[in-house]
Amino acid sequence: MSQAVLTLPYETIQEMNRYYKEYLKRNSPAGTVFAAKIDGCTITAYQSGKVLFQGNNCQKEALKWGDYDAFKEETSPSLPSWIEGNHIGTDEAGTGDYFGPVTVAGVYIQKDQIQLLKDLGVKDSKNLSDQTVQELARKIVQLDIPYSLMTLENEKYNELQKRGWSQGKMKALLHYHVIEKLTSKLHMDNPLEGIIIDQFAEKDVFKRHLYSENLEMPDHLFFLKKAERYSLAVAAASIIARYKFLSALKHLSAKLGIELPKGAGHQVDETAARLIRIKGRETLNSCAKIHFANTDKATRLL
Repeated sequence: MSQAVLTLPYETIQEMNRYYKEYLKRNSPAGTVFAAKIDGCTITAYQSGKVLFQGNNCQKEALKWGDYDAFKEETSPSLPSWIEGNHIGTDEAGTGDYFGPVTVAGVYIQKDQIQLLKDLGVKDSKNLSDQTVQELARKIVQLDIPYSLMTLENEKYNELQKRGWSQGKMKALLHYHVIEKLTSKLHMDNPLEGIIIDQFAEKDVFKRHLYSENLEMPDHLFFLKKAERYSLAVAAASIIARYKFLSALKHLSAKLGIELPKGAGHQVDETAARLIRIKGRETLNSCAKIHFANTDKATRLL
């Protein structure tokens, strides 16, 4: 079967969700944002940002959303010389989940701490179970490793979104403030060679988001796709951010008396519909990202 794969930003995946509204499958696989079938091409969009096109016309359909270069074999990125040295890494969690906040963490590691993190089993949180994420996060924060963490609660997220902020701008500002908080914790005996962000936007777009709020780009900032593969600082940050997101989701579930699922699949639609029936539509503002397509899907289930 012919297939093509693109890796796309969350905003594009939500746009696709709306575009294929009439072709959506009712039961999407676990870990997906949506699945649709059009003209013999099955489209599956995953929470990771990967979108799989399979079947007839798959490349034609995929090219509506990405450049032809996206189909070429990935090449190894050019890495900064200090990636095995003293640096900061940042990553986020919750951006593809309907329920729960957005969390961003930053971790500073020194060269002599890299092996310690490897021995702990630190790697990208997306490849770890929730239980392992929780165990590793507790171990990381107990180490002599500076970190910072910020949480964008749902009420504030929805307020910013209504004011015209894209999710990309929200993430850019969160990463910026995490970096500022973390660098302020460092001392003279904490030399900083560079900062790596797990790339979610092009550098110029990130810079534009900062400039719109009269902020300057931090020095020695390096954007790297799938940075958690190459930087243990980013991998550790992804674990801390994911741990905070899971903790926040658990707290919201207990507060509402309803277990809030991760992701943005059909189970999420059903839970949102149940919340609306039991507690009213306004409840979503305090626990969900209401501009996601799940809000409309939940409404149709009522």
